[in-house]
Amino acid sequence: MRYKRVLLKLSGEALATANGSGIDFEKTLLFAKNIKECADMGVEIAIVVGGGNFWRGKLNTYMDRATSDYIGMLATTMNALALGDAFKQIGQDVRVQTGIEMRQVAEFYIKDRAIRHLEKGRITVFGCGTGSPFFSTDTAAALRAAEIKADALIKATNVDGIYDKDPKKYKDAKFISSIGYLDVLNQKLQVMDSTAISLCMEEKIPILVFNIHENGSLRKLLLGEKLGSIVS
Repeated sequence: MRYKRVLLKLSGEALATANGSGIDFEKTLLFAKNIKECADMGVEIAIVVGGGNFWRGKLNTYMDRATSDYIGMLATTMNALALGDAFKQIGQDVRVQTGIEMRQVAEFYIKDRAIRHLEKGRITVFGCGTGSPFFSTDTAAALRAAEIKADALIKATNVDGIYDKDPKKYKDAKFISSIGYLDVLNQKLQVMDSTAISLCMEEKIPILVFNIHENGSLRKLLLGEKLGSIVS
């Protein structure tokens, strides 16, 4: 395998039903099976999941930002628990950890404990983002990737990599297979937010962007096949 330990950033929308909200459990189960296939090959996998299928904090401008962000963290926890349950149903050992303590449903995030879970072959799902308002789950993914010393941060999307503009809106959008961190920041490409990109640049963590909706694509990516885009 090309990478020993990875952090997978999965959006809440990826788990959503056809109308864009809630959880499509059949789809979630399929993701779990594809991820388990990679874990069975020896890759240590941690996951940061978003909450956009339940709550979009930035859109709630009428509410106090910190309060809105905390609601968003609870949304990510719902997704993390659903994903954890999907792994359990297919026989994959999993732990859900959250950045805000909620002992009845998940472990509180502790870096060394998370690393120990990974070393024991457990998939570890992180909810609640960083545990603090004003930081996106993209930033949480970069932070957790740095903390657990991941070899790569893998950004799962619904397109096949990075484009110079939205390929769903513009037919002339150009695909970018490889790009530097500073170029992403300077060109304001919507890969991840600037805080996440800067942290990955500082810690020299490559960012791989691929289409998770293509069955088996994660396995191909981890095997080193030319797939998606890379920021490095």
